[in-house]
Amino acid sequence: MLLSIRDFQEADYPEVSKIYKDGIDTGIATFETEVPDFKNWNLRFYQSCRLVAILDSEVVGWAALSLVSKRNVYSGVAEVTIYVSQKHQGQKIGSLLMKKLIAKSEEEGFWTLTAHIFPQNKSSIHLHLKYDFKVLGVHEKIAKRDNKWEDNILLERRSTKIF
Repeated sequence: MLLSIRDFQEADYPEVSKIYKDGIDTGIATFETEVPDFKNWNLRFYQSCRLVAILDSEVVGWAALSLVSKRNVYSGVAEVTIYVSQKHQGQKIGSLLMKKLIAKSEEEGFWTLTAHIFPQNKSSIHLHLKYDFKVLGVHEKIAKRDNKWEDNILLERRSTKIF
C-alpha cells in the first residue's frame, strides 16, 4: 500500500464529501449537519491549501484551510480542517496531512493556524497538540448541534518560519 498526499482536485470532491459525511455523523467533528454541495464547499476553503491523502488510488483523507476573516490584517490566519475516513483512522494519515498542511500554509504566508474542536474529539485534540498547537481556552456553549449546546476547545499554532 502506497500513501501519498497531493493537492485537492475538483474530481476528488465526491470522495471528500463521503469522508466529510462520516465525520458529520460522529456528532463530534463539526457543527455542520449536512455535507455542502461542491459550490459551497469550494467557497468555504482557501484555494491553495487543500490536500487529499491517497491510498492505493482511493481518497482516504483530506485537509484544508479556511480564512478566519476577510479583513486584510488577518490575512495570515486560517482555521485547520482535517478529516480521515473511518476505516483508515489510526494509521497516521491525519498526521501526514497535518504536516503537509502546515508546510503549505507557511509557503502561503500564514503565520497562525487555529482549530475549534469538540472536547469529546480526543484524537483530533491529540493530533493538533502533537504539531505544536496550544490550547487557548474553551468556547463554552458556543453553538448548538442537534439542538444541544456544545463547547469547543480553541487551539492555535504560530509559525516559527514566518516570524
